[in-house]
Amino acid sequence: MAMSSLAVDISVVARARQRRALLALWLFGAGLAAAFLLAVGYGALAIGPEQAVTILAAQAGVELPWGFTRQQEAVLLAIRLPRAVAGILVGAALAASGAALQGLFRNPLADPALIGVSNGAALAAAAMIVLGGSLSGVTAVVPLALLLPLAAFGGGLIAVFLVYSIASRDGRTDVATMLLAGVAVTAMTGAGIGFMVFLSDDQQLRDLNYWMLGSLGGITWSRLGAAAPFILAGTLSLTFFARPLNALLLGESEAGHLGFRVERAKRSIVVMAALAAGAAVALTGVIGFVGLVVPHVVRLVAGPDHRLLLPASILFGAALMLLADLFARTLVLPAELPIGILTACVGGPFFIWLLLRRRGSGGW
Repeated sequence: MAMSSLAVDISVVARARQRRALLALWLFGAGLAAAFLLAVGYGALAIGPEQAVTILAAQAGVELPWGFTRQQEAVLLAIRLPRAVAGILVGAALAASGAALQGLFRNPLADPALIGVSNGAALAAAAMIVLGGSLSGVTAVVPLALLLPLAAFGGGLIAVFLVYSIASRDGRTDVATMLLAGVAVTAMTGAGIGFMVFLSDDQQLRDLNYWMLGSLGGITWSRLGAAAPFILAGTLSLTFFARPLNALLLGESEAGHLGFRVERAKRSIVVMAALAAGAAVALTGVIGFVGLVVPHVVRLVAGPDHRLLLPASILFGAALMLLADLFARTLVLPAELPIGILTACVGGPFFIWLLLRRRGSGGW
């Protein structure tokens, strides 16, 4: 009887957790849908939610009863829609990378910047902005507007490769060493960015500052199409490592005893996180705090299980990026704020609140 009662209790707890997971995903998904309609509808030219849905449905050959003007259709499809899609992809990539790296390092301060992705991409982009004029032979074949994201993507991957090489020895990767190597590489690339700022003229300095603070402005379907496959590949691949990440929370030895190939999992998680975050930074510039804060918010709502944490972080990160971009382009019309300013203004105080909230518990 006692064993039967225990089995029933476990079954009830499992069903309750499943309902909680489904509810959390539904809430984050609904929030993303609402943020998307706001992002494509609000601006200098108003487009109501029903009009936005009608315009999008018309592209699939479905007629809805609400009318719209040709101007609204052109603005939504050519300007706001690619920008919103970019916001969804970048927010999802940064949030998923942050959640995966926090689980891998078992460190609440981990995010893509910690392994050098963001600063490596930023240094390569800064060098391209400042020194790109001397590459006349290359820019004659490949436009500078395309070279910039390519350089940023390559710079992010090179930085991660350097961090991983420092932390690896005899086929094993030491997570603590990787963390410290990431800090060192971030510091060195930061110095390189400072040197590029020193060399830049007024116009280059403006471009550097805007790119370093991140923006979804100027996103086109062609730019989005070049970055989207890399962002999607890295972001979606991370969701398949939920079970190894759960096991790694217990420790590497325990994860190995549970049958997971720990070294292979660590290597794959770092590569996929770097791929997703590097492509995101190459598309929009450096946008801070999303990969740091979003996983913490999701843990407060949905718990630490990566099977729920990763998809929920993807949904919430995408919604948060859309809302941040909406405020960035509407708060100071007709000008546009760099989106990194807004994410830092929200993320910084929120993270301080988290630290104060956790301080009394004696740790994370």
